[in-house]
Amino acid sequence: MPETISIHAVPATGTHQVVGACPHDCPDTCSLVTTVQDGVAIKVQGNPKHPQTDGVLCTKVSRYNERSYHPERLLQPLRRSGPKGSGQFTPVGWDEAISDIAQRLQAIVNDPQRGPQAVLPYSYAGTMGWVQGEGMAERFFNRMGASLLDRTICASAGGAALDATLGGKLGMQVEFFAESKLILIWGSNPIASNLHFWRYAQIAKRNGAKLICIDPRSSETAEKCHEHIALRPGTDAALALAVMHQLVTHDWLDHDYIARHTLGWEALKERALQWPPARAADVCGIPVAQIESLARDYGACVASGAPAGIRLNYGMQRTRGGGNAVRAVACLPALIGAWKHRAGGMLLSASGTHGFDKSALSRPDLRAKGPSRTVNMSTIGDDLLRPASPTFGPAIEALIVYNSNPVAVAPDSSKVVQGFAREDLFTVVLEHFQTDTADYADYILPATTQLEHWDVHTTYGHTDVLLNRPAIAPMGQSRTNTDIFRSLAKAMGYTDACFADDDLALCRVALEARLDFDQLLTDGFVSLPLPDAPFANGHFPTPSGKCEFFSERLAASLGDGLPDYVPNYEAAAANSSYPLAMISPPARNFMNSTFVNVKSLRDIEGQPLLEMNAVDAESRAIRDGDMVRVFNARGEYHCTAHVGHRARPGVVNGLGVWWRKLGPKGSNVNEVTGQQLTDMGRAPTFYDCAVQVEKSSLQQ
Repeated sequence: MPETISIHAVPATGTHQVVGACPHDCPDTCSLVTTVQDGVAIKVQGNPKHPQTDGVLCTKVSRYNERSYHPERLLQPLRRSGPKGSGQFTPVGWDEAISDIAQRLQAIVNDPQRGPQAVLPYSYAGTMGWVQGEGMAERFFNRMGASLLDRTICASAGGAALDATLGGKLGMQVEFFAESKLILIWGSNPIASNLHFWRYAQIAKRNGAKLICIDPRSSETAEKCHEHIALRPGTDAALALAVMHQLVTHDWLDHDYIARHTLGWEALKERALQWPPARAADVCGIPVAQIESLARDYGACVASGAPAGIRLNYGMQRTRGGGNAVRAVACLPALIGAWKHRAGGMLLSASGTHGFDKSALSRPDLRAKGPSRTVNMSTIGDDLLRPASPTFGPAIEALIVYNSNPVAVAPDSSKVVQGFAREDLFTVVLEHFQTDTADYADYILPATTQLEHWDVHTTYGHTDVLLNRPAIAPMGQSRTNTDIFRSLAKAMGYTDACFADDDLALCRVALEARLDFDQLLTDGFVSLPLPDAPFANGHFPTPSGKCEFFSERLAASLGDGLPDYVPNYEAAAANSSYPLAMISPPARNFMNSTFVNVKSLRDIEGQPLLEMNAVDAESRAIRDGDMVRVFNARGEYHCTAHVGHRARPGVVNGLGVWWRKLGPKGSNVNEVTGQQLTDMGRAPTFYDCAVQVEKSSLQQ
């Protein structure tokens, strides 16, 4: 058996296996085993010793070698030498780059008309690691006093809804879905995005469980379930309320659990009774009988005692009423007492389970006392174009981008591009590749990949904690995110002792108070001791200690403490200028915009696609394989039509997120998505988007 590397050294010779962790924004957070021969990683595979991973990786991460050794990998710092967006750069030394960046940031920070809040970090989940994600970066920006970033682009609406209802991002342990007898897979395509949950669902299915998929798209998962409910985008709350209506009228309720462990039942019941199946069927665009059948299957679990689990995902909260929709679904398990079983209840995110305090890592105490401006990452297009004002504060003069590709992934991308193209905006991008965003940088700084650095990972799809060891030495002149921010801190004169912490010290600081770090070093993962059924006897971490159907906090902030159906901003009516609702789920072989430039994966995807139903395609004289123009008042993009069963009538699926420069006419699906925010959580409304589609003049 090949030996494992020591704590500190990356050996240059021999064959070794190194235990790490997948860094990507996926609920599975797999444990990796990288085989290294003479200093070169030759294989990345799933760790068979980690029960959640069970030796299996998705297609994307199994190609991680191809990404790390990609011929276009950035291996030296670059300085812009042409117009912004041209992608023209010349090599520069690290010392010169760090010195110039620090001087330019310092000039902004010291200017009384601009000040530190004119500097904005922009990052998200390019790595989910605590250390290479926000660890040293947050220390740096806190010490500077830069504007804060409201990191909303993926999950904040659902997170706010869970907090208001259950008391946090909490739920079932994923492995217990294997024992469920009914599984509702709601707004999720786990075959593509949650592979290891799907493994548990298949065990349940073989043991007689019924699987129902609720999703506007006929996904790969929907095809494998017993039933698919293809509702209109943004109507999930109406469906959940109609299920409640049936539970009430047929008395499919666990009255004891409701009485002991919930708050606001009488008010919720009154609202549910306003949603008979016929009303919801009209809103959702599905048959009445399908709603009645769903409620019957769910309600039957009360009498039979069979555990029913709901696997919810974040797609459903990307509409105006997304937070209310998650609230409505999150109320369902308490109505039938599903939480009494370890195989019952619901899981959207388990990230609140770990209970870690990140303040020792991020050091908010470094920030000077006084007001701090917060900028929402989902409205970056508008915010980069805002002038200084008493309400907004100083214009954004400098942007430091890491672990994200906002020019490709942020909504209303024509405005995002306008903002990044500002000649007076100083932009630094930490990256592996010259992405759409990197093309607009003044400096590109080459960062290490997951195979080249230390990190620690908590998860949101299961409850283990994982350690990532470096398997190979950093390639070329690439540096860890932490080292880059340490260097910038030193160049700006920040002498605080915390900027001397090395990466292993940061890993310990992040986790040591909560777990045995030596065990993590030995095994590569630690399973936290948690109750099998967290809410079997109530004890929800809400203000009342109960599942809050009615939330005083939401009543005060939103004017309504109950979940409700909130219609989309953009009604895709047949007689409107933009009659088609568009959702933009991820292409199966990409992770947001990550992996788009990995040739083997891009070859599988082929080209940017718009899935259309035959009814909508025929009325527009569009055939399968035609190039189409997708447009609305915000913009347009061109892609290839795939006419088939995946899209329901009246809805098109624009698979994303391709790099703009790899798409026809240099644009992608976010050219037509908008910057309006959700009902709670300040999140984007990617799936609340009305468009028109016509045959493009750019035929292949």
